[in-house]
Amino acid sequence: MYFPYFRGRQYELLALKELASQDLISKSVIPVVEPIKVIPALKNSLLMFQRKNLPLALILNPAVGDLVDEYETIWDASSTLLHNLRKSSVFSAIIMNESSEDAMDWAREKGVKSSETLVILNSEKYLENYESLFNDSINLALPKYTLCPYDRYIRRKVKKNTVLFEDKFNKQDRNADYPEEEEFSRDHIDYKEDGYIGFGDYSIIGKEYVESGFAPYAVAIHIVYFAEDDSLRIKHFVSDTNSDISNVAGKFYEAVEKLYKWYTGEHQERQLTTGLQVLLDHYKNKTYPGLPTLKKLSIMHHLELMGRYLDGRLGK
Repeated sequence: MYFPYFRGRQYELLALKELASQDLISKSVIPVVEPIKVIPALKNSLLMFQRKNLPLALILNPAVGDLVDEYETIWDASSTLLHNLRKSSVFSAIIMNESSEDAMDWAREKGVKSSETLVILNSEKYLENYESLFNDSINLALPKYTLCPYDRYIRRKVKKNTVLFEDKFNKQDRNADYPEEEEFSRDHIDYKEDGYIGFGDYSIIGKEYVESGFAPYAVAIHIVYFAEDDSLRIKHFVSDTNSDISNVAGKFYEAVEKLYKWYTGEHQERQLTTGLQVLLDHYKNKTYPGLPTLKKLSIMHHLELMGRYLDGRLGK
């Protein structure tokens, strides 16, 4: 199983909603959403996942954004999904931090079971809190999934239902600094051998949380693809005219032209997804979708491709 982590920005939620509505996301892909504000796209994406009976984990105690410590607001924003715990494919998640004990106690009062909860344990600093909240030796059921890094100490303490969770996106300060290509991940190949039941990452966005965007000097398109050995690599298609912030549409066309030449010139047909096809169509039609839509399409490509791999539907 693959657990991509998103912070609930509009373009991320729209990517999830479109994947679900078009039946492009596998049930082997379980998105984890940390809501940063209540927007219509949050409720709409949750409802679409429920309608399609697709799993999604919604964090009740976000660490960033407008909803820190707003458990009730998140509960209400999820419509009736988290309320109907036995029927919903949308389930609760908790980040292990200073608020985790209060959040889990609050959730349990609402009927949320530990055994149906996803937990993010990013640091050994919170291991003691984790063990006090989830301990099967004292009848406190272990979480359904625990997302944690490849950390020796955590692995000794948390042995069941663990998911390997690390940031695989090598984020640069400037778009112009991205290399043409680099390795993205082999976790999908190695996770079982390392004793995990799944793997997760921050997709092509990265772990860093930035409150608002800014006009870029360079436009970069980040596209993951499977190499012949099934390792996951990432191509960074970067614009050329990067001396100022003018003509973003022109910069996009420079980047997407490189994407088109790679796809056609290197015969990468097995990488084709709906998101990638839309990007190729923008090149052919000389249209510019806007930067948020560009990120949405790149996320859609990543998640659809991972689902096809996990379901054994990725051609050679």
